Amino acid sequence: MRMLFTVAGYVLAGYCLLCLLLYLLQRQLIYFPVPAQLPPTDPLILQQADATVLVSQQPRETSQALLYFGGNAEDVSVALPEFAAAFPGHAIYLMHYRDYGGSSGKPSEQALVADALALYDQLNSKHSDVTVIGRSLGSGVAVQLAAQRKVAQLVLITPFDSLSALAQRQFVLFPVKWLLKDTYNSVAYTPTINSRTLILLAEQDEIIGRAHTEALYRAFAPGIARVKSYSGSHNTNLPASQLAAWLAIATPSAGLSN
Repeated sequence: MRMLFTVAGYVLAGYCLLCLLLYLLQRQLIYFPVPAQLPPTDPLILQQADATVLVSQQPRETSQALLYFGGNAEDVSVALPEFAAAFPGHAIYLMHYRDYGGSSGKPSEQALVADALALYDQLNSKHSDVTVIGRSLGSGVAVQLAAQRKVAQLVLITPFDSLSALAQRQFVLFPVKWLLKDTYNSVAYTPTINSRTLILLAEQDEIIGRAHTEALYRAFAPGIARVKSYSGSHNTNLPASQLAAWLAIATPSAGLSN
């Protein structure tokens, strides 16, 4: 019996150590900073108190602007020419998260959302019609921005309901709810969003299950969001021209579509 208690003690100690490691290293498991393949030659510089955030841009004298928040390990710099061509009537702004693509600082949910709000506020004085697009991790940033600022249109590509729900599915044996610092709890923000929203669901998404995207859709107020599914995996590239085409289609009623 004494040996049994000893073994149980070792197991408990090992489990607690793993929990501690997950807590300490969690942001290294969430964020994967990448350098810019096409470093912006004339970036918009967002100077925050504790970081300098670079924004790849195609400035245009127009009331319409497009803000894009990319996925994890995504280099948004390569998307600038494509977005600029697909949305010729918009000024284009693609934010490089902290520690991504030449931006300084360390990424966290609080920091990324604060940067997004500051960027919007800086741009809104000259662009009154702002479309916001968020992909994967960026959907969590985009949702919180749209919940706190006036957004003309919101597009969420392979979004999720909350990071804690995704992490709990992956780390079944650990109390993720108590360990996670950055929860990106999008379902808590969506009920206050009143901007027309398009949710794009990848049919073969191997990272974010369909149930997580549909749970996010259900959290919106009735008539605000619609879901469109497309053939592809989580990392399938969606051409900006396709996004522009889908946004141009009139949608008299919201709901699930194919």
